Amino acid sequence: MVKQLAKSIREYKKESIATPILVAMEVVMECIIPFIISNLINDIKAGCGMDVLLRYGAQLVVMASLSLTFGALAGRTCATASCGLARNLRKDMFYRIQTYSFENIDKFLTSSLVTRLTTDVTNVQTAYMMIIRTAIRAPLMLVFSFVMAFVMGGRMAWIFLVTLPLLSIGLALVISRTIPLFRKVFRKYDKLNESIQENIKAMRVVKSFVREDYEQRKFNAAAEDVCRDFTRAERILAFNGPMMQFCIYATMVFVLSFGSYTIITSRGLDLDVGQFSSLLTYNFMMLNSLMMLSMIFVMIVISMESCKRIVEVLTEESTLHDPANPVREVADGSIDFDNVSFKYNANAERMALSNIDLHIASGETIGIIGGTGSSKSSLIQLISRLYDATEGTVKVGGLDVRSYSLESLRNQVSVVLQKNVLFSGTIKDNLRWGDKEATDEEMVCACQMACADEFISQFPDGYDTWIEQGGTNVSGGQKQRLCIARALLKKPKILILDDSTSAVDTRTDAKIRRALRDYIPSTTKIIIAQRVSSVQDADRIVVMDGGAINAVGTHQELLRSNAIYQEVYYSQNKGGDSDAE
Repeated sequence: MVKQLAKSIREYKKESIATPILVAMEVVMECIIPFIISNLINDIKAGCGMDVLLRYGAQLVVMASLSLTFGALAGRTCATASCGLARNLRKDMFYRIQTYSFENIDKFLTSSLVTRLTTDVTNVQTAYMMIIRTAIRAPLMLVFSFVMAFVMGGRMAWIFLVTLPLLSIGLALVISRTIPLFRKVFRKYDKLNESIQENIKAMRVVKSFVREDYEQRKFNAAAEDVCRDFTRAERILAFNGPMMQFCIYATMVFVLSFGSYTIITSRGLDLDVGQFSSLLTYNFMMLNSLMMLSMIFVMIVISMESCKRIVEVLTEESTLHDPANPVREVADGSIDFDNVSFKYNANAERMALSNIDLHIASGETIGIIGGTGSSKSSLIQLISRLYDATEGTVKVGGLDVRSYSLESLRNQVSVVLQKNVLFSGTIKDNLRWGDKEATDEEMVCACQMACADEFISQFPDGYDTWIEQGGTNVSGGQKQRLCIARALLKKPKILILDDSTSAVDTRTDAKIRRALRDYIPSTTKIIIAQRVSSVQDADRIVVMDGGAINAVGTHQELLRSNAIYQEVYYSQNKGGDSDAE
């Protein structure tokens, strides 16, 4: 896990190495200062002159300046290294997610990926910052302070060796109790983010059904769950403070009592005032260092779960890969399903598609119709290799889709999915997803075929009209037409419309189909629809039922011979008459 995360340090290795070195120098300077002050006090007691005071003053100024300089430089390099690691981790995770197949994406909740890219990376960033700075400073300060305390106080320094184990045992108990709680919290963060994301995304539905109170209760339950576990963990961690204070004051009482007694009885021979002063300073240094170490351990414990979640994303391998020598040219838009069966994961109990044999000629228009759950969308997702067939072979242009590079295949198979998505930006920005080099004339032409130009021209800013994230400021039908125009700009050999005209009226639907037939006759067109009117003029219509092909034929042939098609057709075209009777 550490090795995987270390790969994201990359260009920040220099700062990561420099920080511990600078911290070590800072600690050395800080530990020398009490030693100089001790000698200064003793010389003052002995009646030194101004020249001695000035010499000590200069030494202290130099030591303090060096300590400040090393500390400032360490802070700067530490910030650069930790923020750089966080930047690279987010970049690496985001890039890795882009390589995922749909099967990989199905393994992670969207809310979980968001949490991993934000909260988890922030935890790792904080832990890394503490590791390369505080985790170096605290042990060094602890060791140097003890050595200096032993040098200055002799046997009296052994009190620290009695205190430290006791304190360490207490800290170990605190940390062991908090580890399970922090691990549970991160799983609950996912649920909290999921609740927020779902609510914001479906805000119109929430308001239309007046379910704000229900959503608030659901969010409060998730937030309360996170708060409860955090509170329990923080309550345990709160023992750190009193425990540290007790050790500090207990040690101070011993040092003050025994130290004062030693000074008085030995008349400064065994221990003088300067040594006594520095011993108290080193006492504070050691115990504060131990307190810092306890917080470092807690932060590392918290970040360990975050590290695991990040590494899961970074090490997840896409289930789809380019072959060793991929084909980069798609000959034509012909499609062949040869005894294809498919299920979404290896543990699924049943196939989503079974024994599909279908052969589509290049330039042909195919309609696909069927009830909800008949696997219409599953069928077309195999064409652009969003998933791989479990059994059998899917061919495009006469070759197995697995022989193409994914980029080349998907550039020639343009899919307008059932859930239309627009991105924040202008209409032109969204259209250029289809072709980033598209001219204004090409965009207008594509929008005219998709019947989108008629409403775009009515906007004050035309094609420069701003689209909000998700296309929330345009209607469902307008969104669908913009997505169709975007797909057309790819100039694909295969165009798939997955129920992507469901939100437009039948007249506009007919105009779009006519434009597709007249302007791109050589492109293979596959239209999935719930309305018979959307597919009835197709060259052939495929009737899906239960993940299998029930029938294939023209509108007239199916109307004469297929019961499923007849039922759909008559329910849509004669339902009103039946009700009237």
